[in-house]
Amino acid sequence: MEKTGFIRRIIGDERRQAYIIPLLAILCSLIASAVLLLAIGKNPITAFTAILEGAGLLPKPNYAAGKGMLTDVMLTMTALTPMVFAALAVTVAFKAGLFNIGVAGQMLFAGFVATTTIGYSSLPSAAAMPLVIVIGAAGGASIGGLIGLLKTRFNINEVVSSIMLNYIIQYITGFFILTRFVDALTRHSKAIEPTSRLLIQNIQLGGYKVDLPVFIVLAVIVTLLARFYLNRTRAGFNLRAVGANPSAARYFGVSPSRGRVAAMMISGGLAGVAGVMYYLGYYERIPPKMLADTGFEAIAVSLLGNANPIGGLFASILFTVISRGSMYMSSVLSVEREISQVITGLILLFSACGAFLKYMLNKEGR
Repeated sequence: MEKTGFIRRIIGDERRQAYIIPLLAILCSLIASAVLLLAIGKNPITAFTAILEGAGLLPKPNYAAGKGMLTDVMLTMTALTPMVFAALAVTVAFKAGLFNIGVAGQMLFAGFVATTTIGYSSLPSAAAMPLVIVIGAAGGASIGGLIGLLKTRFNINEVVSSIMLNYIIQYITGFFILTRFVDALTRHSKAIEPTSRLLIQNIQLGGYKVDLPVFIVLAVIVTLLARFYLNRTRAGFNLRAVGANPSAARYFGVSPSRGRVAAMMISGGLAGVAGVMYYLGYYERIPPKMLADTGFEAIAVSLLGNANPIGGLFASILFTVISRGSMYMSSVLSVEREISQVITGLILLFSACGAFLKYMLNKEGR
């Protein structure tokens, strides 16, 4: 009791804990990562510098013709866009007391449907881009709504149904890709038409050739809207009430069943948008029978961001920088790229510890 009281005085009240505990989690994970790098004979400072260089936050010693630091920044922002939407999907489900572990499957389903219906069409960009996003959102929302319906109607835990649907989507889409849409050379799906890609490709900016990720602006706008919806609207309050105390919500006239289905539909819709940003933006084809790591990393991102849309945005930036920069670090320092996944895992581990610490401090304080 005295120990928790001492720690509470240092960390502060619940408002300060929302910022301090995640920062402590990041600091502890970086220290643990540095120890790991030292154990394998690498200089942590050099490794972290290489990560920043690979993500475009620091200049590299050399660049290929027509490329520069701006090129790397734009690639990082392209990868950041689906991560932001995926983290929002997890966050909305968290707020309703649900754990949407099926974001990766919802991303794949949305990406596959959007690719096969619009991605291979000859529609102009002005029509194809918005249609891709709408179809992706609808596809993801349909899977999310199904998970919510199974939860409320048949009391099937959303974690179990999400995992099972991940496998179903993974292998069904893989079958169709390999039998109808496969590229004989890459063994992935055929590349989509350039007009359907959610990028402005190969433009000259500042004297460098870049792909402009225009939809990062949409990701930031949706993040702000999600925060407003959850904190400033009646529907958002009802959703949070269902997550905080279903019995109390029912007493005040809020249906927990409807709230959970609605939350999972919104979560799935956001995951669907993440899917089209990933498969028709960051990439231009779909590898069969594989789920995107982004869908699972989004869980750690949301957790690190305290299940808060704004916190998730900043956590998304951190994770994307590590993911993008690790590829350059691997090639320059001969460090296995899996080390970045270890760093990500350490962040998740310390984030979970931080969440537990916050729970214990506030429990003791009541």
